[in-house]
Amino acid sequence: MSQPSNRGPDPFTIEVIRNALTAIAEEMSLIVMRSARSPLLREAGDLSSALTDNDGNLIAQGRDIPAHLGVMGSTVQEFLKRVPVEKLQPGDVWFMNLPEAGGNHLPDVKAVRPVFAEGSIQAYAVSLAHWADIGGAKPGSYVPDARDAWQEGLRIPPLRVFTNEGPDREKLDVILANVRGAEEREGDILAQMASTYSADERLQEVFSRYGAAAIRAAIANLHDQSESEMRTAIRTIPNGIYEGEDWLDDDGLGGEPIPVRVRIEIHDEEATFDFSATGDAAAGPLNATPFTASASVFYAMKVIAGPEIQPNAGCARPLRIITREGSLLHPPLDKPVVGGNHETSQRIVDAIFKAFESVVPERLTAGGSTTSGLLLFSGRDPRSGQWTTLYEVHGGGEGARHDRDGMCAVRPHMSNVMNTPAEVIEASYPILVEAQALRRGSGGAGAHRGGDGQVRTYLINAPEVVMTSMVERCAIAPYGLQGGEAGETFQITLERACGGTMDVPGKAHLRLQQGDRIIMKTSGGGGYGRPVA
Repeated sequence: MSQPSNRGPDPFTIEVIRNALTAIAEEMSLIVMRSARSPLLREAGDLSSALTDNDGNLIAQGRDIPAHLGVMGSTVQEFLKRVPVEKLQPGDVWFMNLPEAGGNHLPDVKAVRPVFAEGSIQAYAVSLAHWADIGGAKPGSYVPDARDAWQEGLRIPPLRVFTNEGPDREKLDVILANVRGAEEREGDILAQMASTYSADERLQEVFSRYGAAAIRAAIANLHDQSESEMRTAIRTIPNGIYEGEDWLDDDGLGGEPIPVRVRIEIHDEEATFDFSATGDAAAGPLNATPFTASASVFYAMKVIAGPEIQPNAGCARPLRIITREGSLLHPPLDKPVVGGNHETSQRIVDAIFKAFESVVPERLTAGGSTTSGLLLFSGRDPRSGQWTTLYEVHGGGEGARHDRDGMCAVRPHMSNVMNTPAEVIEASYPILVEAQALRRGSGGAGAHRGGDGQVRTYLINAPEVVMTSMVERCAIAPYGLQGGEAGETFQITLERACGGTMDVPGKAHLRLQQGDRIIMKTSGGGGYGRPVA
């Protein structure tokens, strides 16, 4: 039975609606993982799901990847600037990946479905999935030496790929003709569509039970509640101006380190984050969009000030983010950005943590393996003749805290992607995982030690495979806090089957042959507090 229209829902109903919306977003992610074709989605879970209201304001999200979730609402808002609401119909699923349209980088493709109830759009379901290839100059669509956005892959403006009648085959074929591994990509696209379909079905049940007016009132209440809680949390940080900086190892092309600088002003119950002093846009693919910068701030303030606050658009109301046009965090539209999503976003968080070290150190972790630690292997599998792309991330040591050591071999901060099990790698790709172990002693010393990184060795079992690395913390080590020591840096080594070894840069593209080995040693976390003698 619907709630009476002359009054809002009671607190108990609001809580039921809140949990229902969150459960719907969680189910969306499960559907993608269970139905996708690529191991990157099926095993590693490089995906996120969210619901927004009819204006594109975030109302619920899965427990997914912070770098994704912070841009989901912006994606819908930018989508609505480009596509008139009158053009949207029940059953539509639109795909898009433009970084300038609420995005982060091209491989993260968003599927957006308008959800109709009582004759109008009441919500949008958004499924984001990292495609293992989106075209571009290099297999896997990571181009370490890219100098423009078009080298990085297929740019998809809002494109209606599904309607009530099913897939628009002409549009789908255009997409599939421009990516590697088309069969696998099509399976992933269908998984994203299915997840938004599930969200639509579940939302219909909620709207049918409570009515659109009651749902809108509950959402407004939830936004206001999260805003109030965030303001309360900000008031626990003393008023003042705090500054911090962190550094990228390089610009992706072997240039000098690039600074990420933040000036934070806390004034009563509001916080302003000014990144104007950050370095200029990088020549290579380490640039980040303003949407990525906002996602990083949203994450940092959630974990520092209000980890229990319901994540929705209300949380962001007391936060103001300033980026300088032409900078690393607000680059020209023609600049490459593939690494900025998961590398530069982490530098933003670390800069914020450093800024707050003098005032709330007990809420912070020391520096950790805040990088994707990405190795991307592509080539034809001699067993099947099929093109394969293994996109594998590598966790390292977490930074220590004031009350405990850091955890070992985890993915801190802006990423939440799992590793692909060795058994799946060996069954799906012409690669043998010869070794996997903790990198003992790689964590920094301190009153509490940083967590240890890991070691993984890959043996190539194909005549030719190309490998791309996209890794930070190879030159600039994870920092310690409050007198703790830094952790070890990442190290990547190539052992040639024909003899000889070489150190592999953090951003590189190599051709590997049968019998070659890649040894990945991930960074340790920084220590916290001065080491005990």
